[in-house]
Amino acid sequence: MGYKFIIKIIIINLAVFTTQSFASPAKFPNFANAAVTLGDIPSPFGWRDFCQKYPRECEEKPPNLPKIELTASVWKSVQEVNEWANHGIEPVSDLDHWGVPESWDIPTDGKGDCEDYALLKRKALMRYGLPASVLLITVVYNRRHEGHAILTVVTDHGDLILDNQTDAILGWDQTGYRFIERQSARSPNIWVRLDDHSEDIVVSSRTEHGTKPPP
Repeated sequence: MGYKFIIKIIIINLAVFTTQSFASPAKFPNFANAAVTLGDIPSPFGWRDFCQKYPRECEEKPPNLPKIELTASVWKSVQEVNEWANHGIEPVSDLDHWGVPESWDIPTDGKGDCEDYALLKRKALMRYGLPASVLLITVVYNRRHEGHAILTVVTDHGDLILDNQTDAILGWDQTGYRFIERQSARSPNIWVRLDDHSEDIVVSSRTEHGTKPPP
């Protein structure tokens, strides 16, 4: 099956999921601070490789808003997409999936690791109308000091984190992660430092886990 057809099926499945969940949106998250950026850096290898495979996903898409208002509708969409992706994708490391240490992909076969969850959530939320400039792929060290990718949603309530490790949506400063780098709001192909770490981080590990769907 073609890539566009598979993506269409994914979006249809999202629409079905969201009609069956969240009768009313939960209360807004606690206010989170905005992460401080420390200047531009080259984009990570995983993103550059992803752009060669999916060039349309890496195009600049105006408007370049610095943040989005966290309305009840936006909050509901963010919750739905986060839970849908967490429960709909089977967690598997790139090494087990593709036989390589790292490969960033849209998980069209229903399998993926952390960056694939984040990329799928980004794509789905853009379908909901959120601008790419507030949906930023972010690289962190998790609590096991492993490279890990998440999605930052930049809002007027602060920087909120969508993570395949949990359905809870937290402020970036409430995750316990060490934040290293992320996309810039100016362009998905410009990345900014969040830490003094300067080396490429492999964000796929053999201990990759996700939120398992209920039995």
